[in-house]
Amino acid sequence: MIGYALCGSYCTHKASLIQMEALVNQGYDILPIMSENVYSTDTRFGKAEDLCRRVKDICGREIVHTIVGAEPLGPKIALDAMIICPCTGNTLAKLASGITDTSVSMAAKAHLRGNRPLVIALASNDALSANLKNIATMLSRKFVYFVPLSQDDPEQKPHSLIADFSLLIPTLERALEGKQYQRIFK
Repeated sequence: MIGYALCGSYCTHKASLIQMEALVNQGYDILPIMSENVYSTDTRFGKAEDLCRRVKDICGREIVHTIVGAEPLGPKIALDAMIICPCTGNTLAKLASGITDTSVSMAAKAHLRGNRPLVIALASNDALSANLKNIATMLSRKFVYFVPLSQDDPEQKPHSLIADFSLLIPTLERALEGKQYQRIFK
């Protein structure tokens, strides 16, 4: 079973769900995880209720969306791998600092205790500024793999990086072999 977590970066959810559905179509059993904000916040990109319904339909199971619900992932519910797609700069900073105050950060912490792959598909407007040190911290950790990233708009958003979500599945497959997929920065 693969844990698949969604964080803020609401503008990338549509692209993330395409990858979630592709994983299911390839036969992966997906356990959906959402940050509390994603689970309950309506935005200009859509209503939380609609997003939750779509994720449940894709995965065929309930969404883990609380710290209490996420804590068993690792010690009691062993995932083969966990994906965070999208992973916001805020969540990346929490992971790098060992902060577990959301369902996603708790799920990742609990999962990593089992020495199994964590795949991060970053989408952050401050990745090349305040969050650059957090990328470096996570790159130095065992069992952490990044979906290749690039600047999405170097002129208007010079500090922003976004993962190429279309490379999520090959990144996961390599991570399951204990290897990073190609270059991290495109």
